[in-house]
Amino acid sequence: MIKSDVPNFVATLKSMSSVEFERLSECIRDFCGIKMPPVKKVMLEARLQKRLRSLGIGSFREYCDYLFKSPSGEGEYVHMIDCITTNKTDFFREPVHFRFLADTLLPGFINAGRAEDGGKLAVWSAGCSSGEEPYTLAMVLSEFTARCPELQFSILATDISANVLKKAQLAIYGEDQVGAVPFDMKQKYLLRGKDKSTRLVRIMPELRRLVQFQRVNLMEENLLPPESMDAIFCRNVMIYFDRETQNKLIDRLCRCLKNGGYLFLGHSETIHGFHLPLIRVVSTIYRKEV
Repeated sequence: MIKSDVPNFVATLKSMSSVEFERLSECIRDFCGIKMPPVKKVMLEARLQKRLRSLGIGSFREYCDYLFKSPSGEGEYVHMIDCITTNKTDFFREPVHFRFLADTLLPGFINAGRAEDGGKLAVWSAGCSSGEEPYTLAMVLSEFTARCPELQFSILATDISANVLKKAQLAIYGEDQVGAVPFDMKQKYLLRGKDKSTRLVRIMPELRRLVQFQRVNLMEENLLPPESMDAIFCRNVMIYFDRETQNKLIDRLCRCLKNGGYLFLGHSETIHGFHLPLIRVVSTIYRKEV
């Protein structure tokens, strides 16, 4: 039973049993694909403790009952995933990807005459976290369109965590977080807060409007965005999945890519051994076969 206030006994929360860990880890894997081996039991327990306290729940057994048996349980999945997901990202992370985008992918799109035919370049940041990746994409694409105004583009940014999507849409970052943004882009696309002592900046409204944010679970069987994509950035997402789930995810992403479209993965991720319609262009960049 959920308490209306947080009683004292919650301060001495009972430890998570192995059975409770197995129930929760299996639920997390089935819902969003994230693997939770036994070595992560302590981490899972620590990350969920604050959530249990906010609900006034005194044990993980009660939390499992709430999650799996209560009418409110289905809605709790979102909060649970917010607690356990890791959201580490940076502006211009793995810069070779953005150089490839600016120097190869975009000129290829223009040279193929697709912009002249009224085509719009569609880019998807899958697992966008707190927004650094899609806003980097918006900067790179905006810089290119300044030279080639015939290019039109759209950026879809998705994540399973509702909390980080709120942060991404707010688009406020510490000055230390934007250190990798080139100086000229900082001047163009970042606004400094009125109170300089806070050392905060915000993405310009014109740039924020270029990104459409949406909550998406990449484990959905019928995963299809509103339009087929020319490029999908799904970086440092697969590392949290087992091999079988990785294969399913990349297969789904391939269905979302146009023929000739590009898939960008993280530097520690690979699709070696998977039977997919992808050709390796350079390390961590793949092209869907035409």
